Amino acid sequence: MNNLVFAFGVLGNIVSFMVFLAPVPTFHKIYKKKSTEGFKCVPYVVGLFSAMLWIYYAFFKPDTTLLITINSVGCVIQTVYICLYIFYAPKLAKIQAVKLLLLVNIVGFGLIVLLTHFLANDLNRDNFVGWICLVFSLCVFVAPLSVVRQVIRTKSVEYMPFLLSFFLTLSAVMWFFYGLLRKDYNIAIPNVLGFSFGVLQMILYITYKNAKKVVIENVEIQTHNQIEGQEENKIPVELKDQVIDVAKLRAMLHPDITPGVVPPCHAGDIVLNLDGEKIPAKK
Repeated sequence: MNNLVFAFGVLGNIVSFMVFLAPVPTFHKIYKKKSTEGFKCVPYVVGLFSAMLWIYYAFFKPDTTLLITINSVGCVIQTVYICLYIFYAPKLAKIQAVKLLLLVNIVGFGLIVLLTHFLANDLNRDNFVGWICLVFSLCVFVAPLSVVRQVIRTKSVEYMPFLLSFFLTLSAVMWFFYGLLRKDYNIAIPNVLGFSFGVLQMILYITYKNAKKVVIENVEIQTHNQIEGQEENKIPVELKDQVIDVAKLRAMLHPDITPGVVPPCHAGDIVLNLDGEKIPAKK
């Protein structure tokens, strides 16, 4: 049993580490453009807060080295992300990021430590912290519902990468069995929800992955047809010149008709006057 717990814990560390590295392409883009553009710092602040909570919880439980290691790595990585965000963010976004960081990770975490220290005794302090971690983890796993709603509404998976959804689902599976085998339901229960939402995201990705491509192809076809239609309505330059020459010759043969009122010459649905200007044909 201990070997299975250790195995799932190691696998959970590996998969969670890959999840932590998922935003690297985003920050590479930020570094190249020297701007955070429309990106938000909320996911990284929340990620740091979650890692801090689980480390605090692990201190009250025996044999939780693997839980401490991965969340310590998570704290470092999320801190780097937040620092890069603050460095490249515009002034207003920078101020908001610092305020959120202080409110959540300093004030919020500090209050949890104080409350668990003074309101709970040594016997139930781990359960108290565990329930806080459980509720917070459930809230974190519910957060992707906004992305799911956006995917269904726009029929686009642009902001829901498949690999991230896959690794989040795999991570939920590993930590579920880790908590279940340890009989630590504060770890196991939230990952049931995490697994469910991960599977839902992958199903949506498979369903809508080609939707945007189809829309783009339809738009290109419509644009191409419009261009062809416009080209069909155009009069060749040679025909235009011939019509103008006929009009001038007619004016010479009928001097009683002044150039200003030379009857227009028809070419299909387009009418050319003496100066070669197109005017709508009367039907």
